[in-house]
Amino acid sequence: MSTKRILVTGGGGFVAGSVIAQSGPDTELHAVSRGNGLTERPGVCWHSTSLDDLTGWEALFDAVRPDAVIHTAAIADIDYCQANPTDCRRVNVEFTRQLARLCAAFETKLVFCSTDTIFDGEHAPYCEIDPPDPVNIYAESKVDAEKAVVATTPRHVIARIGLVLGLPVLGTGNSFVAKLLVTLRTGRSVAVPANEIRTPVDVITLGRALLELATGSFVGVIHLAGNDRVSRLEINRGIAARFGFPADQIQPGPSVDVPGRARRPRDVSLNNARARAELRTPMLNFDSALELALGSVPITETSRVATDQSQ
Repeated sequence: MSTKRILVTGGGGFVAGSVIAQSGPDTELHAVSRGNGLTERPGVCWHSTSLDDLTGWEALFDAVRPDAVIHTAAIADIDYCQANPTDCRRVNVEFTRQLARLCAAFETKLVFCSTDTIFDGEHAPYCEIDPPDPVNIYAESKVDAEKAVVATTPRHVIARIGLVLGLPVLGTGNSFVAKLLVTLRTGRSVAVPANEIRTPVDVITLGRALLELATGSFVGVIHLAGNDRVSRLEINRGIAARFGFPADQIQPGPSVDVPGRARRPRDVSLNNARARAELRTPMLNFDSALELALGSVPITETSRVATDQSQ
C-alpha cells in the first residue's frame, strides 16, 4: 500500500489531535497549526501558517502535494460566534472556501468537519438527506461552508460530527469533558440542559473515521455519531460517574433564556446508518464510547486536566 500524504488543519485542536495520534505508518501526516508542533515522531511533520495567509497555503500545498486534507480548523464556540459573526464567517466560511479551491486545483480530496447542530432540533434523528435549518450563527457558518465545499471541489466529504467525548490526546484542545472535570473537582455543581439530545461520538473513534475517509474512496455527506440518543444530562452524569463524582453534582438546568447563550437546537441526534455501512471503523454506543475515550484515564488524571485547563 502506498503512503498517503494527509494535511490536517487546526493541528493544535481537540479533533486534530486524535487524527494525528491515530495516524499510522501508511500515512505521511502534515499538521498545520499557529504554534509549535505538539509531538515529534516519524511520519508527522508540523507547519505553521496563518489562516489568512493564502500565499503561504498555496506554497504549502505546492510543497506537500497532499492526497487529502482533513479540515478541522474552525471557531467552534457557539456563543463567541453569535457575538462575533464577522470573525466567525471569516474563519468558518471564507477560509474553508479558499481551502476548497486549493483542493480543487491540486486534485486533493477534502474531508470537511461539519456539525450536528446545523439542524433545527425538531425532526430528529437526522439523515444525510435532511435539509439543514440552523438556529444560530455558528450553525449558519457551517451550512454555508458545506455549500462552499460542495460547489468548489468534487472530491469532498462532508462529515457531520456529533458531540465529541474525550480528553485531549495532544495539547489541551476544546474538550467539554476537560472543562467539566475542572468544575467538578472544585466541588461545585453543574447545571446541564436536560432536554438537549445528542448522539455522542468519542474522539478516538472520530480520529480513526476521519483518517479512513481521507484515505478511502467514499465521497459525499456522512454522519459520524454514536449509536445512542442521549440527553446532555445523561452524558454529563455518565462522565461524572466514570471519575467518581456524585451524580447530584450534575443538575438539570435551563437550555434557553440564559444571558449570553446563543440558541441551541433541542434534539440534533444523527442517524449513523451510512457510517456503519460504509466504514470499517465501528460507531459505538454511549457506554462503549465513554469507555474507549476515558477508560484508560486514571481518576487521578483529573488533577492534571484541571491544571492544564486553568493555565
